[in-house]
Amino acid sequence: MRILLTGHEGFIGSVLGPNLRAEGHDVIGVDSGFFRSCTFGAEPARGPIAGRQKDIRSLEPADLSRFDAVVHLAALSNDPLGDLDEALTIAINHSATVRLARLAREAGVGRFLFASSCSNYGAAGESLVDEESELDPLTAYGRSKVAAEKDLRMLAGSEFSPVLLRCATAYGVSPRLRLDLVVNNLVASAITTGAVRLLSDGSAWRPLIHVEDIGRAFSAVLAAPRAAVHNEVFNVGAAAENYRIRDVAALVAECVPDSKIEIAAGASADARCFRVDCSKLSRTLGGFKLEWTVARGARALCKAYLDRGLTLDDFVGPRYKRVARVRELLDAGLIDETLCWTSAE
Repeated sequence: MRILLTGHEGFIGSVLGPNLRAEGHDVIGVDSGFFRSCTFGAEPARGPIAGRQKDIRSLEPADLSRFDAVVHLAALSNDPLGDLDEALTIAINHSATVRLARLAREAGVGRFLFASSCSNYGAAGESLVDEESELDPLTAYGRSKVAAEKDLRMLAGSEFSPVLLRCATAYGVSPRLRLDLVVNNLVASAITTGAVRLLSDGSAWRPLIHVEDIGRAFSAVLAAPRAAVHNEVFNVGAAAENYRIRDVAALVAECVPDSKIEIAAGASADARCFRVDCSKLSRTLGGFKLEWTVARGARALCKAYLDRGLTLDDFVGPRYKRVARVRELLDAGLIDETLCWTSAE
């Protein structure tokens, strides 16, 4: 299968792209290039996939020619980054996504896999939510994903098959590491400061998933019969991998000797709270299961941080934090207020 992978240089894409290639797919990437220089350690043995630097808002019909599938990861990828400018977040995460899907449909691309988010559920509380549950996004990022889902499903037809994958909160080692993800952040905090520091009271629930398991889910959907996944929505995770944040902190403290849990002064409950039922994905894909748990992932992160010498400067600096990196590019005048390059990096 010939696949266009947007966001191939990001946290998920830099793992998924080489894995898809190893499975025998012809994978071509497209990425804005904001995080290309933010590599964590050496590139993996499989190496990056072929790709080019281009904003998804600038893609043209010719860019979609001769592909069998689009795997669309590119986005302003978390709540803080989305909050920089809500209108811009909607323009990139919603409008540009729908435009890309229309270009793909017109070019004869058969499948379109969209990386959505379980953050769409917002303040769902303690009850398990599934794909039929009410959506209650609390942030610009969540609202942009919900709007994109709605419009993508309206584009479905006999020749164009969108699939919407609402991913749980990611974690794990990646060539484009992120330290603004909760598990990654807590392990890094413990390693570099000795404290597993919570900015909330830790009572909120989150579904969590390793970056490699996200990749496995996308691969499985690409391999599934079209009829099984056509225009469907799937929560990507596992019911057993729903955690209160304070319980994640406890797992991290067990992995890092002599670390202790600290709660920031004035910390309160996080309004974003949801537990997610992911059984539909398993039923549809013949018993698909996650290979990673948070405990195992935290241990792997701890080892990687120590092996590669993660420093306090790394932890507090912009290299591995998406909104901080974008602000760095803005302050340097390398990108403008619309997040377009003004010059080569």
